[in-house]
Amino acid sequence: MKDLLRTSDLSRADIELLLKSATKFAEKPLSAKKHLAKKTVAVYMTKSSTRTRLASETAVAHLGGSPIFLRGDDLQIGRGETIADTAKIISGFCDALIVRTFAQSDVDELGKFASIPVINALTDDDHPTQLLADWITIRENFGKNIAGRKFVYLGDGNNMANAWLIMGATMGANVVVATPSGKWSPKPEIVKQAQSLAKNSGGTIEISNDPVAAAKDASVLYTDVWMSMGDSESDRSEKFEALSPFAVTDKLMKLTAKDSIFMHCLPAHRGEEVSADVIDSTKSVVWRQAFHRRTTIQALLFHLTRGDLSGN
Repeated sequence: MKDLLRTSDLSRADIELLLKSATKFAEKPLSAKKHLAKKTVAVYMTKSSTRTRLASETAVAHLGGSPIFLRGDDLQIGRGETIADTAKIISGFCDALIVRTFAQSDVDELGKFASIPVINALTDDDHPTQLLADWITIRENFGKNIAGRKFVYLGDGNNMANAWLIMGATMGANVVVATPSGKWSPKPEIVKQAQSLAKNSGGTIEISNDPVAAAKDASVLYTDVWMSMGDSESDRSEKFEALSPFAVTDKLMKLTAKDSIFMHCLPAHRGEEVSADVIDSTKSVVWRQAFHRRTTIQALLFHLTRGDLSGN
């Protein structure tokens, strides 16, 4: 496995290895401080970022490498140079490439033509690095035995819903994704893929339009912003009306299991997808999730550059 382009690229064994290494890097950030010594990693982002940029550059530095941050308008892509040509040029200077952009097809093409590892740090379709951070946080709270637990995503059926379905299915979890019906529900092909993975892992996949039923006895309630980068502002009123019943409130959290946690990939809009009394409560683990963006990207860089991951 050369690249991480989609959440579905990771096997269960890959995920377990990455979580084990990320746990080590959480405790001892500089335990592999010479791994990328005298090497560079390009961090290419056409979408603005707080956590992903900080996590990526810090992860590279902790491995002894030098991050090179590139905005979309820093490269000649904006003036007509092809993605394939860009991938080949970056490969000649750098040892890995971390990408945060809009189109999944752009990341796929970078992976195809780059000779170095390419890591998808977010597209409109997927967010694999976030899900690794989520699962190490889940593991810290509940351990490896997740039998009988329900993991619930509420809100927009976006890239986070897609990634949540695929990772949960791969890990053998009981996953519920609760969204409005219609155009803000998860993509049918992603649901079908998750159901297929769940058959092999022993997990279950449920798609719901009822946030109350979904929240009942849940171990995790997870949500994301309702308006993502690139969403049309003309949809705002309609989208907010459809999603408002799926907001994570204290009333909804009270339906969950006693040891439940609240998760969010951030940034959060208090008063929209989550109330302040939930995200700022003792059940919230959002800051730990954010911390693990670094540990998991560090683990990815370490193992991809060594060729340790088998993929699916």
